[in-house]
Amino acid sequence: MTRPLRRDAQRNRELLVAAAREVFGEKGLDAPLEEIARRAGVAIGTLYNRFPTRMDLVEAAFGGLLDRLAGEAEQALKADDPWDGLVELIVRTCELQTIDRGMTELCTSALLDAPGLRAARERVGEVCEKVLARAHDAGVLRPDFGLDDLAFAIAATTRAAPLGDWRRHLTFLLDGIRPQDT
Repeated sequence: MTRPLRRDAQRNRELLVAAAREVFGEKGLDAPLEEIARRAGVAIGTLYNRFPTRMDLVEAAFGGLLDRLAGEAEQALKADDPWDGLVELIVRTCELQTIDRGMTELCTSALLDAPGLRAARERVGEVCEKVLARAHDAGVLRPDFGLDDLAFAIAATTRAAPLGDWRRHLTFLLDGIRPQDT
């Protein structure tokens, strides 16, 4: 059984996770750990004591966010119209990734294979696959558009477009993934 952290140790952990979310969101997952410690108001040794590896810190900072993304995908499944549900999922994911560089990098990198993120990643993937299958079954989505295409399209839309202009690019994406009339 793991002992609970002392109150000050728990506070330091919370400060480090909050600072990591900020710094990773601004600068990406390669951001200097020293900056995270500085923003948290702790020594770098405290950071390494709580999180021995960068991946440990990434897992602590983003695990809940991946759960939130899975929840967004589950909401999209509840939409009456499969196309509307898919669009809702894409828009919400773009909104999240546009304001958070760390989340964008996390969603498009091998870091998602980290043991602490694997379950959340698999849940996101499974629910997104259901959203896509529902749209395919309704005939409102190109049959050749899959989960990898979705991840790439969202990343390309949010990374390439200046902040705030991504919605314009998203309309091009949405037009492009609809089935073509023959």
